[in-house]
Amino acid sequence: MSKRGGFPGMGGFGGMNLNQLMKEAKKMQSDMEKSQEELAEKEFEASAGGEAIKVVVSGKKEIKKITIKPDVVDPDDVEMLEDLITTCVNNALKQVDDAQAQSLGKYNIPGLM
Repeated sequence: MSKRGGFPGMGGFGGMNLNQLMKEAKKMQSDMEKSQEELAEKEFEASAGGEAIKVVVSGKKEIKKITIKPDVVDPDDVEMLEDLITTCVNNALKQVDDAQAQSLGKYNIPGLM
């Protein structure tokens, strides 16, 4: 064991000094923030029922627009319309989740996702 204490070979995190490590961490944080901002600006569209229902959501998971074709509106079958809207919204939100996982997954930080 070394007389200075600590562990042999740990004098710089595998050859990288602490300042360099901090620079890399700041750059990664900046890149991640930029990726998140770009994702937030994107829009994702999903449809259901042969495009009878269309939903557009933002990368922030905010519903921007719902389009319903008039011929799918049946007062005697409101449940079908509700199911189509639910399916459509969930598909659009899944697209956002998938894009986020792809965008941020390149950083490979344990515990992040």
